[in-house]
Amino acid sequence: MNGTAPEQVMTHVLEVGLEHLESDNPNGLPKIKGYNIINGQLTESSDGGTFETTNPAWQTDCLGVFPLSTKSDVHDALAAAGAAFPGWAATPAPTRGQIIGNMGRLLMEHKDSIVALETREIGKTLKESAGSVQEAIDTCLFFQSEGRRLYGQTVNSELPNKELFTYRRPLGVCGIINACNFPAAVPFWKMIPAIMCGNTCVWKSPQDAPLLSFALARIMHEAGLPDGVINLVHGKGSGAGQHLVDAVDEGLVNKISFTGSTAVGKMIGEVCGRNLVSASLELGGKNPLVVMPTANLENAVEGAYWAAFGTAGQRCTSLGNLIIHKDIYDSFMEMFMAKVESTTIGDSSRHPGVLYGPMLSEKYAKDFLIGVEMCKASGATHIFGKGRITNEKKPSGFLGDASEGVYMWPHVFVDVTEDMECFQEEIFGPVVTIVKADDFDHGLHLANASPYGLSSAIYTNDRLEAYRYKTGIKAGMTGINNSTTGAEAHLPFGGVKGSGNGTRESGIWVIEAYSYWHAVNDELSGKLQLAQMDVDEVEIEEADVDYSALS
Repeated sequence: MNGTAPEQVMTHVLEVGLEHLESDNPNGLPKIKGYNIINGQLTESSDGGTFETTNPAWQTDCLGVFPLSTKSDVHDALAAAGAAFPGWAATPAPTRGQIIGNMGRLLMEHKDSIVALETREIGKTLKESAGSVQEAIDTCLFFQSEGRRLYGQTVNSELPNKELFTYRRPLGVCGIINACNFPAAVPFWKMIPAIMCGNTCVWKSPQDAPLLSFALARIMHEAGLPDGVINLVHGKGSGAGQHLVDAVDEGLVNKISFTGSTAVGKMIGEVCGRNLVSASLELGGKNPLVVMPTANLENAVEGAYWAAFGTAGQRCTSLGNLIIHKDIYDSFMEMFMAKVESTTIGDSSRHPGVLYGPMLSEKYAKDFLIGVEMCKASGATHIFGKGRITNEKKPSGFLGDASEGVYMWPHVFVDVTEDMECFQEEIFGPVVTIVKADDFDHGLHLANASPYGLSSAIYTNDRLEAYRYKTGIKAGMTGINNSTTGAEAHLPFGGVKGSGNGTRESGIWVIEAYSYWHAVNDELSGKLQLAQMDVDEVEIEEADVDYSALS
């Protein structure tokens, strides 16, 4: 895949009705004037406000200029979604599924272009961007057939000449807010089941990935999606995102689906709760990985290393607390640190094969460095990592010119205990906090000791330990002899405790989040029959049994 691959997606998806702006991008790629998409139309911000999206691996590379959406823009999008809802809900579910299938095929057709665009916009490696886009494709292909399986049930009545049925019904207008670390996979996790169930959406794109979001929305419409079913607005979380949440109080939103921080998720949950509106909240994690003496240490090191530093630690399922049994601590750490010290870092578009690229944006970099300082203040021992990578201060495996992007060293803290703040709090970036466990019970206790419960893992070849871990851990997902990361389109994704409110994304389980059960009572007798009151009692006929003979 070469550096001009994003040009393909511009040609195939974005060019119609768009214009290039003057650009002095160092890679020669175009700078796009982007738009909101409201009721199928390309629109600007009502007050003319804009913001830019830039490449975190090459910060002088500006991808485009996008509307900084106002409350009026968000309300226009909500009105369009509301107007489109009756017609879309009445569209047969198999037809909705066919359009979703078309989306998957278009994503496959333009996959290389979209992958390169994702890498350019948020800095993920090409391999990881390909995984994110493939997850979006898999979601479409999975839910294409679910349009033919949006089953209800027939239920036997306790009264004669009466039929009972259950149906799944759509909720209405859904507000969709996702983070930028998986800008293709996560919005498809949300919107594909939402529209398959007959809902309409207003999608607030991540501020750091508006161009990719714009390309994906154009693909959705190219697949045959009617105008107004999915409306896209750009802007900041504190602007357009907050306006979308506030619209719940105004009765304009029937569902919010949010992926992001626990603090913001709690705020959204409060707004939805006081309005009795459904919320899907997929939040942060301090994901534990336990290594026991029976584990294959080579596999455990590989899994822990990837979980901690893949995607520069910018996954909600990234490894937080690495919990190592004391008997293997020294041997594990020797192998683990050898990998950490040789980590390759750089721009995947120019240096294929690096483990991770830049931080998602300058903001994520600043927040990460605050987290590193928090680890130091907690009293943990800092054994590797020197903050931001510069040309004067860079690890041996860094490739390229550090001054061009937002790159961070991998960081390792040891001597961590459960009373430390760095044990309890999520740090979004390439850092791992390491804890020593006395035995299995202590390891399981430590794994459950943070306020989060998203993902978890254990490396052990003792089947009883594996069983006790998967039944004793308080988490939404668990890997056995695998890392804390990884998701598949047909498996439920989500957490418990501070990691979410119990809703799930992906697989058939997500349908519960975007529909409600409707019970229908069809009276065929021609008269009023009341359940519980008009039911004839069945007399119990006493059997002629000599019970004394049985004693």
